[in-house]
Amino acid sequence: MLTFITILAAYLIGSIPSGLIIGKTFYKIDIREHGSKNLGGTNTFRTLGVKAGLTVTIMDILKGTLATYLPYMLGVEMHLLLAGVIAVVGHMFPIFANFRGGKAVATSAGVILAYEPCFFVFAVIIFFISLYISKYVSLSSMIACLLALIYSLVFHIKDLPLIIVISLITIFIFYRHRANIKRIIDKTEPKVKWL
Repeated sequence: MLTFITILAAYLIGSIPSGLIIGKTFYKIDIREHGSKNLGGTNTFRTLGVKAGLTVTIMDILKGTLATYLPYMLGVEMHLLLAGVIAVVGHMFPIFANFRGGKAVATSAGVILAYEPCFFVFAVIIFFISLYISKYVSLSSMIACLLALIYSLVFHIKDLPLIIVISLITIFIFYRHRANIKRIIDKTEPKVKWL
């Protein structure tokens, strides 16, 4: 029973629509009606500005971190990464926002932060290097994912659960960015202007 409660709680934590909450509470705006119509941090940055974007991104990261720690906090015999992945699914398909969620990047990062902080730092560094060079948030997210997968295969080869989860996260993120991939190819993907 406690295992079911943990799984449900992880999904519900992941389902918290940070972008929707910040947009409607402080700006009276539903960000799903603006920009890319996505609930994640990137669309919040573009629609509501840096302050709101940072707030939503941090909230989304912390969702993943909190959910990953749930088995430990509740004393449940469950791998931490399983709870984390469930939170990522909740973020992508949130019950609190008609199953229209974000693209899983920040919440996935939060899962890695909870499980392996050094791994998280590596991914963040790669993301910002790629962002500085390309100016594409979506491309940088995908590159960070791919290199994170390679990192896990090189430095955590014996940690099968981590490799499986990073592989799943990479699949999730590439799938959620399929429209961005097309726009990058067509050279119509928006670039960041602050870096």
